[in-house]
Amino acid sequence: MTPDEIETAMLAAFSSCDAASCPLTDTQKQILLRLVEQIQGNSTSGMANIANPLDELTPEELEAFLQFVKDEEQRNRTWKVQLLNDWLLENDSGKVQFIRQRYGLQWLNRVEACHFDKYSYFEDALKLRVGDRIEVSNALWEWVQEDGPCQREWFPCMVIQVEEISERNDSSTNCVVRFFNGAEYEIQGIYEWNRYNWRWPQKSKEC
Repeated sequence: MTPDEIETAMLAAFSSCDAASCPLTDTQKQILLRLVEQIQGNSTSGMANIANPLDELTPEELEAFLQFVKDEEQRNRTWKVQLLNDWLLENDSGKVQFIRQRYGLQWLNRVEACHFDKYSYFEDALKLRVGDRIEVSNALWEWVQEDGPCQREWFPCMVIQVEEISERNDSSTNCVVRFFNGAEYEIQGIYEWNRYNWRWPQKSKEC
């Protein structure tokens, strides 16, 4: 997460505390924000590049965590904010309580969207939303071969539309992205048959 994303998540958590009639003092908020900034600084200095943090989970923990993320995304809630809210309010996080007990905030801060690419077999636990930044492959619009004249390249873009198409018993998801030069491109079946042609931004070495 970027510093701005972390601050946004923390402010959302503070608001949830206020709404639950358990407001934090200004001092508590400042301490938490300073702690997160310190962890972010450690991550950018190299800690986040050691390994994919999801690889550190046991198979049972990974399954429970991915299911939690998938459930939160289907409810249109940000999974990381939900965990932070639980921690601030000292609520039980159910089957993912182990994240707080065994791994903590430092591990949570290391998890980036690109880490989920390795586990995309789990029905894409992390869903695309308007405003997300992704990278798409040129294989979408041209013939790409490993040893041919056209090789796979990745281009950054932003999601501007996500639409689920349902016809009888079949459903698929189309996605429109906008490149930085202003061009737009529609990707049909972005989960169903084009999953190989997009990925989350590769911010860390292990991604």
